[in-house]
Amino acid sequence: MKARDVMVSPVITVKPGATVKEVACILLQHHISALPVVDDAGKVIGMVSEGDLMRRADLGTERQRSWWLAALFAEEAALAAEYVKAHSRKVADVMSKRVVAASPDTPLNEIAGLLERHSIKRVPIIENGALVGIVSRANLIQALAVDRKGLDIPVPDAALREKIMAHLGAQPWAHTALLNVTVNDGIVDIWGITQSEAEKKALRVAAETMPGVRAVNNNVIMQNWQTGY
Repeated sequence: MKARDVMVSPVITVKPGATVKEVACILLQHHISALPVVDDAGKVIGMVSEGDLMRRADLGTERQRSWWLAALFAEEAALAAEYVKAHSRKVADVMSKRVVAASPDTPLNEIAGLLERHSIKRVPIIENGALVGIVSRANLIQALAVDRKGLDIPVPDAALREKIMAHLGAQPWAHTALLNVTVNDGIVDIWGITQSEAEKKALRVAAETMPGVRAVNNNVIMQNWQTGY
């Protein structure tokens, strides 16, 4: 699946000249946690989220620092930036300017990688410079929750065994020289020895997630290869 298959569109946006209060109202009204900030041409120039509104002087949640701690651990420029974020009424001053975006054809595994790598919760989807959608962590969970059992196509046992063995052969953690797989009516039996519980578990998961597999019997035994026990 790709971003276009799960993205939310059209996207609710806000202009950089909007006020913090207006943003708060939009977030509450639409039950969302962030908004792309766009300029007059519709180009995404930032993101404003609940996290950007947490440390506010008008809420009494502004970060408090004693003067000596501030002198020791924070540069003046950083303190000034904190002040702006806590006191400014304009979105342009509180938004996060770093925008991590993707295209509609970006595979979901790459979207998940962006979310994880940048510690963000959503990715704007941009095509030809225009904002066409947004994909959040929740959208990935929704895609995972979709029931696709009706799309499964039976796979012949021999072909299924071949696919499983080929998949395991490509995994750096799988000691395929010590393993065997048999398939009967879609039921997979895994045989052999392994030195780690992690590999045994991974073998089961690899078989279970192969399209066409109905059940898995994990007959792999644990053995210390150094001592033989």
